[in-house]
Amino acid sequence: MTNATGGRLGVAVIGAGMMGADHVRRIDEVISGARVAAVADIDEARAQDMAAGIDGCGAYTDPVAAMSAPGVDAVLIASPGVAHEAALLAALERDLPVLCEKPLTTGSESALRVLEAELRLGHRRIQVGYMRRYDAEYLQLKALLDSGELGRPLMLHCRHRNVSVHRYFTDEMLINDSVSHEFDAARWLLGQEITAVQVLRPTPNGHAPAGLGDPQFVVFETDAGAVVDVEIFVTSGFGYQVQAEAVCERGTARIGEAHGLMTNVNGRWGGAIAPDFLARFTAAYDREVRAWVDATRRGRVTGPGTWDGYAVAAACEAGIEAQRTGRRVPVRMIDRPPFFS
Repeated sequence: MTNATGGRLGVAVIGAGMMGADHVRRIDEVISGARVAAVADIDEARAQDMAAGIDGCGAYTDPVAAMSAPGVDAVLIASPGVAHEAALLAALERDLPVLCEKPLTTGSESALRVLEAELRLGHRRIQVGYMRRYDAEYLQLKALLDSGELGRPLMLHCRHRNVSVHRYFTDEMLINDSVSHEFDAARWLLGQEITAVQVLRPTPNGHAPAGLGDPQFVVFETDAGAVVDVEIFVTSGFGYQVQAEAVCERGTARIGEAHGLMTNVNGRWGGAIAPDFLARFTAAYDREVRAWVDATRRGRVTGPGTWDGYAVAAACEAGIEAQRTGRRVPVRMIDRPPFFS
């Protein structure tokens, strides 16, 4: 699965916004064994600007044209979620390996269509970009829980805080854009599926955009009886924090405290808080894309896949209904096909 350009994997990057630009930089400057062969964006000038500094990289406005460009062996999708289904189906039609930024698609029905298309293809081609699975602290916590040293996990407490969000941010985006990460992380850490979601609403932050009910407290249950809670607070004003604490039968384990460099100066002590998700998870993104490139060059697909994207989409739909109704809402999913076991 390598082209003639130095044996490197030729990648078409679909979407040239903040995330796409960061991945283009990553593949071009950080990841060995791959090259950016094409860039596609609805904004032609932006695609051309991004491709201009990379030898042999073409610029396109049509994702399908970018996938069909010379030297393209694989696809990285970083376009808005509403465009993912069409791009994923086009990649599957061409039997191209894909790393798709979350969400897989914007709903469970469209995710199911992609899942069924991959089933018909008969082999895995899609990895979904849940980068927390590649974060060093999350990997430590996963290994500890899997070891059984602390006994069965009973509860998982999570905090997800941003400095601020755009004025157009909505309640639904709290679930789809933010808590979706906790849905996947909890499923992965615990090895369990989410069965029901409930959302509680404290008094809104006075600094939140008009109409946004921030913060919120999301509680969900799993099929093995664990309970997970998530404080989602996207207008905290002070920094970007992602934290998790597993409460188990014989102890607890906590990550995300950011105990790096500590200073004592002018009668105060303290450290730094990351300003955004790119700063906090840079190393995780690097590790994720490197793992995807290495696996793809070996003809394999590893990491979170189509089933994970579908399961998170179903949990998000339950979460949005719980937001709207104030009720505990069951997660509605098909049975997991053996293909994805």
